Amino acid sequence: MGVEPTRHEVTTRQLGRTPARDVSVTVHRYCGGDGPTVYVQAAQHGIELNGPAALRRLHNRLCDAKLAGTVIVVPVMNPLAFDTRSYATPDEYDAQYPNVNRVWPGADDGSFQQRIVAELWPLAAGADAAIDLHTGTPSMLEHVRVVENDKKATALATAFGTNYRLIGDGPISSESGGEASSNVANGDESFTRDDTVRTTQNGEHSGHTQSTETFRIAMTRADVPTITVELGDSRTVDHSVAERGAVGICRVLKQRGMLTASGVLANQLPEPPTQHQLRDDIPVSVTPASGLFEPAANCTVGSEVTDGETLGVVYDPTTFEEKATIATPKPGVIYSLSHGGTVFAGERVASVATPIERTARVDTWIPSYFITHC
Repeated sequence: MGVEPTRHEVTTRQLGRTPARDVSVTVHRYCGGDGPTVYVQAAQHGIELNGPAALRRLHNRLCDAKLAGTVIVVPVMNPLAFDTRSYATPDEYDAQYPNVNRVWPGADDGSFQQRIVAELWPLAAGADAAIDLHTGTPSMLEHVRVVENDKKATALATAFGTNYRLIGDGPISSESGGEASSNVANGDESFTRDDTVRTTQNGEHSGHTQSTETFRIAMTRADVPTITVELGDSRTVDHSVAERGAVGICRVLKQRGMLTASGVLANQLPEPPTQHQLRDDIPVSVTPASGLFEPAANCTVGSEVTDGETLGVVYDPTTFEEKATIATPKPGVIYSLSHGGTVFAGERVASVATPIERTARVDTWIPSYFITHC
């Protein structure tokens, strides 16, 4: 490992073209001495703003630091959704795959978003580790999501340092061909693989039969340990959350051996908290009826609930008739809960995960690069 003053480079990477303009992303490279490469991206969804805010704070830190290796940062991965202030990419660009986090690793001959992702994929897949920054709902536990039995990703999650670690999918391998355990994730970052033939809005054959899945799953299949981080709430920038995001990334870089223990930046990092580990193996709670949802007074994110405990009620706002009682199907910890409001039949209102043993603060996995080069 060679620790050297950071050199910062900014480039533009063209991903595609609409009829009138190019679609491109800004890529930051923070280059130090000899060492591994970590890829970080944010804003796959256009309303998730704490990720770019965290990366601005990371930029200020890295430009004044000494580094071993390279950090590649894409602050706004999906400019089409970001510019329109929408969660997913507007249907006008890709009605088949509006959620860009369902089309990795992309396809050169696929739909518009598949082609965009395919242009960015080599940059991400060439890294030694990756961090995908997201934000959650107004009532969601801040957490890091990892693939089951991925020790390298678990070490990254431990270093990042959220209070909760969610095991959401897997086990996954490069040879698994899309197979996952029956205990798949239920959140937005759930395991999703789609090998079906797509049709257009008019019901016509689209000609696209590519495999599609989330960034984390695709990267895991490419043997790149990857974590997904849910940083606070969408549609707003929270200063404290953005700061925690920047600190978490720096702790990952330190864990990868890219920041020396005696360096100024590394010395300023607080120790990560002991993480509570949750398994996302309980079906999500959806409302069978439309109406106004009110969560139970004693239910908040982080609360432990018993089997069959009431999470809230849905009622007709005009007649006040109770339409549905939402109860948890199994005991666990609430990690996502609607804060109340108008809901439609079939809409998710809560997610509960199974608590498992609390994990140690320090993981024993050490990057092979660090072992062989130090």
